[in-house]
Amino acid sequence: MLTTTRKALHSIWMKLNSNKNRIKTRDGSQLKAEPSPKKGQFTFGLRTVPEIKTTGYRLIWLVACSFLLVFILSNYNVKKGVYIQKLENKYYRLMVNGKPYIVKGVCYNPIPIGSNHEYDWWSDPNKPWIVDGKLMKQMGINTIRLYQTHENSNEVKQVIRDLYNLYGIRTLLGDWLGFWEYPCPFYGDKKFQDKVKKQVLEMVSLYKDEPGLLGWILGNENNYSCLGQVNPWSTPEVDLEPDPQKQKKMRAQIYYSFINDISKAVHKIDPDHPVGLGNGELIGLDSANQFCQDVDFVACIIYRGKTFGNLFRSLRMTFDKPILLAEFGADCYDAYLKKEDQNMQAFFLEQQWNQIYENLGDKKNGEGNCLGGTIFEWADEWWKHTQDSPDSWKEHDTGAGWSSGSYYFDIRAEKNMNMNEEWFGIVALSPELENGINKRIPRKAYYVLREFWKKPVIKKARNNKAK
Repeated sequence: MLTTTRKALHSIWMKLNSNKNRIKTRDGSQLKAEPSPKKGQFTFGLRTVPEIKTTGYRLIWLVACSFLLVFILSNYNVKKGVYIQKLENKYYRLMVNGKPYIVKGVCYNPIPIGSNHEYDWWSDPNKPWIVDGKLMKQMGINTIRLYQTHENSNEVKQVIRDLYNLYGIRTLLGDWLGFWEYPCPFYGDKKFQDKVKKQVLEMVSLYKDEPGLLGWILGNENNYSCLGQVNPWSTPEVDLEPDPQKQKKMRAQIYYSFINDISKAVHKIDPDHPVGLGNGELIGLDSANQFCQDVDFVACIIYRGKTFGNLFRSLRMTFDKPILLAEFGADCYDAYLKKEDQNMQAFFLEQQWNQIYENLGDKKNGEGNCLGGTIFEWADEWWKHTQDSPDSWKEHDTGAGWSSGSYYFDIRAEKNMNMNEEWFGIVALSPELENGINKRIPRKAYYVLREFWKKPVIKKARNNKAK
């Protein structure tokens, strides 16, 4: 039997079922189209009728043409591009050219030892992304996240194309939305908004046709500025409000409305890639639910230790959009015992990925709203702890920058400072050069996740407390 769509082969069906066009074979069988039990389709089959002589070549030709037409239509009807599909059970999944796609990614910023964030790795003649891309592919990584593009669009395109053409790795492109501009991001100022929006739309116009592009992420943890925690800003209207909580709500409305405006403009230029809202935790998403419905997914930045807790359920109740864990992970330095601990990092990352898979759209027992994740991060960055001291960028600093009880292995460190910014890579850097770049040394987490992605065995998360 051969099954195809009703609309596409309606004319063939009409011809086959008309008295003068029915085709008879030498053995008395007749080719006839009938409604299929599957709604909206036809089934071609042979039915026995009184023998009428005809040539078999005509039958063979028509059947062959039917098969060819079905093949063409089946490919034609596949929706191209990258999009998010909402299933009948209200679960979500990411689709790339008609096929489900789980984001198995890393945040990527290949800064060499001795340099800081100002280093122009895009122009590095040694092309670190070529070496990294090979290692990524061997691990099973299919996506990188870039927080910001480079001023040289040709170099950005080269990175995207090399990773995709050589290794099949796709790229999520982002924009900081002026978050780190001095003195602060003025999201309530129209001129500032116009400048940021123009910058984003220029990025979209430049890279929307790249085959290796997966989507867009707007901002990172910019929502914290609405709370006055990081890079605070305000407006005269907000300042007139005496209630601090209402001030936060007013700033959130301004910010998320601005993101929604950008998202709508991006969709007009590029309808073939989803737009994500970069957001620290779930903070402010009640306002996003009111003022930012035109984003396609939440790109969540979150550090909760080995479990994300009620994250997926809370998001569905607050802001029913799919979620990409756009920045999460664990460092591999034990600040209490003052030594590297690859086992700790591998344990936390495997537990985190276990929960990501539990909440994918094709799993029955989760929330069905997770699209995957991009681990923070691919390789260590030796400049982060003491950013204003170039000499320290040549040393792998073991100082902790902040504290989190969720990473309980080393929470007993001095002053509970246990999060080591320079040790988050699943690949370590060596001072030894190889092919002109720091030699890459995969850590245990690299191999543990490689095996998990090959054969993911989902274990129900337990809320075990540290002993």
